[in-house]
Amino acid sequence: MVEADLAVARGRIMQARSHEQRTENPDELALFQRATELYQGLGDVRGEGEALFWAGTYHQMSVRDNNTAVPLLERSYELAAQVGDKLTMSYALRHLGYADHIAGRLDAARERLEESTRLRREIGLLPGVAANLVGLAYVAAAQGRRDHALALIDEAGSIADADGARAIMRQVEEARAQL
Repeated sequence: MVEADLAVARGRIMQARSHEQRTENPDELALFQRATELYQGLGDVRGEGEALFWAGTYHQMSVRDNNTAVPLLERSYELAAQVGDKLTMSYALRHLGYADHIAGRLDAARERLEESTRLRREIGLLPGVAANLVGLAYVAAAQGRRDHALALIDEAGSIADADGARAIMRQVEEARAQL
């Protein structure tokens, strides 16, 4: 289990660096795949779901391949739901909502982001709530609900500010300028 946990942790660090530098590092994916195999071998459903989530985000965010990402994210959600891992469920739903938004399935995007937000509120992940509200604001704007979008941005800003989530505050300000 230690090797699997370390593979996920190393992959996440690489992914954060790649995201910050706007580069792609295939070693991330190899680590997430290895972790998935190890967790499967151990019968660790929670760990497998988490590793699949990170593999899905690699495909979605690093190589912009939602066709590969979505099945991984869906399986991640299924496994997380089996064991009540609300954090991974919320992550998978957020990224599935993002994929729906990109594909123009705005109602599905809204539903998934709302459920992710509900889970994040339930577990007290306030920066995650604020981030989801930004995503929901973009969906609302795309649906022509500008007033609702601005209200969501205001709520996201309040939560992010109270929690000291500076990165989310930048997203809030960027969204506010675009809306």
